[in-house]
Amino acid sequence: MFLTRFRINTVRLGARPLLASPQRMHAAVMSSFAGLLPSEGASSRILWRTDRNSRAEVLLFIVSQERPDLTHLVEQAGWPTTATWQTYEYKPFLDKLTAGSTWAFRLTANPVHNVRRTPDEPLKRTAHRTPRHQMGWLLTHQEKAGFRVLETPADRRRLARGDEHQLTVRDEQRHHFGKTEMKTGQANKVPLVTVTFDGRLEVTDPVALRRTLTAGLGKAKAYGCGLMTLSQAG
Repeated sequence: MFLTRFRINTVRLGARPLLASPQRMHAAVMSSFAGLLPSEGASSRILWRTDRNSRAEVLLFIVSQERPDLTHLVEQAGWPTTATWQTYEYKPFLDKLTAGSTWAFRLTANPVHNVRRTPDEPLKRTAHRTPRHQMGWLLTHQEKAGFRVLETPADRRRLARGDEHQLTVRDEQRHHFGKTEMKTGQANKVPLVTVTFDGRLEVTDPVALRRTLTAGLGKAKAYGCGLMTLSQAG
């Protein structure tokens, strides 16, 4: 497994359509792998995420089984003569994860739930719209994903409700794009709501967490969701 980081040059004209469209970024990421054939489910082996740390610093992260070649992205949206990308072997880090260790984490996800307005209506996948419900979505997935979001000590909580965990939600993005159904050929407008979680976690099941870090968490993985990364907790 490999973890790759690429800084996007946000003032390049070629960067703007990539950052505006998860579909275009998905296609650019998929084009980074010479051994990837356009077969069903192939893209599920690759995770990616863009981190918008500031207007001038936007980073693309990729987790993949194959080492990527981002030459085309450097030419389109990077610094062709002065900067490139960094790719690291991911397995040594994953193997060091142990139960009880604590980490800072970041995750961009598509928090959704299934609802119906009437008993006869089929279930419809709907995005969570408020930070409280978005955080609740993550907390309901944490046990199976191999971690526990750390709680905020009672004497450090600033709110009566919603401040119980060391977790924040930011950078909500809403997209609409066309998608053609493979079975019917019908073109539909697909809404996509993404948010970024920052927080601190404790590893409860290293095997499950390794699976989360390499296979992703939640829906819409092809569109920049599901990739969690860890860093040393400060």
